[in-house]
Amino acid sequence: MRGTVTINGAPWSDLPWNAAPPEMGAAGAATPDAPAQPGRTPLDDVMIAMDVVDTLRHDRLLVERELNEGERRARLIERLREIYRSQGIDVPDSILAEGVRALEEDRFVYKPPPDGLMTRLAKIYVTRGAWGQYVVGALAAIAVLWIGWWAIYEWPRQARIAAERTEIAETIPRRLEALRAEIEATAAEPGLTTVAAAAARRGLAAAGSGNLAEARAARQELEELLAKLRSEYTIRIVTGKGEMSGLWRIPKVNRAARNYYLVVEAVDKQGNVIQQSILNEETGKRETVARWAVRVPQDVFERVRADKGDDGIINQGRVASKNRGHLEPDWSLPVSGGALTQW
Repeated sequence: MRGTVTINGAPWSDLPWNAAPPEMGAAGAATPDAPAQPGRTPLDDVMIAMDVVDTLRHDRLLVERELNEGERRARLIERLREIYRSQGIDVPDSILAEGVRALEEDRFVYKPPPDGLMTRLAKIYVTRGAWGQYVVGALAAIAVLWIGWWAIYEWPRQARIAAERTEIAETIPRRLEALRAEIEATAAEPGLTTVAAAAARRGLAAAGSGNLAEARAARQELEELLAKLRSEYTIRIVTGKGEMSGLWRIPKVNRAARNYYLVVEAVDKQGNVIQQSILNEETGKRETVARWAVRVPQDVFERVRADKGDDGIINQGRVASKNRGHLEPDWSLPVSGGALTQW
């Protein structure tokens, strides 16, 4: 027969902190109004059995000495009874025996789940507070780097690619056709329209094949040609106090000869000096300069020198004129075509 558990002489169920539910008695037995249900262990008995197991686990020496020998089970139960009585708790033998069996069966013991994918995922989720802040920080850093890379490099690159596609597909072809038409309308020399048409065809072919550099080069060639055809200016010999108007040089290929030059500049109708692209015959390089020296025969050089030597003024200082529609100036004195940009 199951006894009633008491603590310090008071029934377990009378304690205010462990009051039994209305349908349960002091020892978990059914009250007259609530008959016991067969097959269910009263809650108080389970709690006492858990306490027995806990006592056994805490007293490891007791377990090792007594529980390892089956014939001493009765002595173990007796010692357990003495432990509880010393604490003022009256525990029935059936509960003590149940606690010993529970210890042997590893009941009331937490058994971790087997290691597997779901267990690992659960551990990761539970520990998210420890690693989550680092993951968030890393993701934020990646986002900042990605935004910076997009803003500084990728977006300008894509914009440039889009602009180049538009340029090679639309802008350059339209510009080439417009330049060719303008040159044809401006040129006073028939051969220039042929040159312009050839450059336009070359640029359109390059644009059609996706060669942007060659298409741009053809456009620049036509733009420079049109600018030359539109320009109007006169070429005059540089004169004035302290100004060099002419010079002579000994060529490297023939040390016994001399080349004679007049220093000139191009001036528009408003009197502004216009820079010119000149090929230096000594260096083989083309330079854009405000003044250059054009090679002339010795007699022309000597005549100009004598003219300036009279009174310091060159009376016939204008030596060429460049009219609209023409590519080259019309010289009023013989020139060889050679020139210098440095002296």
